[in-house]
Amino acid sequence: MKIVILNGHPDNESFGFALAEAYKKGVITSGAEFKEIVIRDLDFNVNLQFGYRKRTELEADLLVAQEKIKWADHLVWIYPIWWGSFPAILKGFIDRVFLPGFAFKKVENSKIKWEKLLKGKTARIISTLDQPAWYYRLVNKEPSTNAMKKLVCDFCGISPVKVTTIGSLRLSEDRYRRKWLTKIEKLGQQNK
Repeated sequence: MKIVILNGHPDNESFGFALAEAYKKGVITSGAEFKEIVIRDLDFNVNLQFGYRKRTELEADLLVAQEKIKWADHLVWIYPIWWGSFPAILKGFIDRVFLPGFAFKKVENSKIKWEKLLKGKTARIISTLDQPAWYYRLVNKEPSTNAMKKLVCDFCGISPVKVTTIGSLRLSEDRYRRKWLTKIEKLGQQNK
């Protein structure tokens, strides 16, 4: 299996970075091939300035990211959930990378049909919260998870998409965080 780990946390000292390292450690143990995209380290304009009306040339780092995504069988998204969504830098990355012709293709003369150009790939979402995961799911109806799973991955043909939501991190103890690092490492070993 060929795996791309997409780290969407803007803080390299975050628990999100520790989760990415744990997953990577598991993948290395499994012997699977992997590549990483650490979004905070990329040099690109996060603003899709003209939408799809006018093409904005992709920076070199985004072209490399597209090649990694094309190469992969399995995408692993790791990010925090802030204000019910993902960080701005991750949203900007998606806007700039998952473009028509790369991730999907609109069907001519149709307002509701498109071709899914990333079929055959699977994904795992690993997100963190400062509220309990059950509360995010039952009360808030998982807006960012739904957006990533349905409106990004499924829209482009990436399926199935498995979800791991970790929360509450706020006020959590080291024991809780170590437990999750172990679980995420096991997911990496299983290439899930």
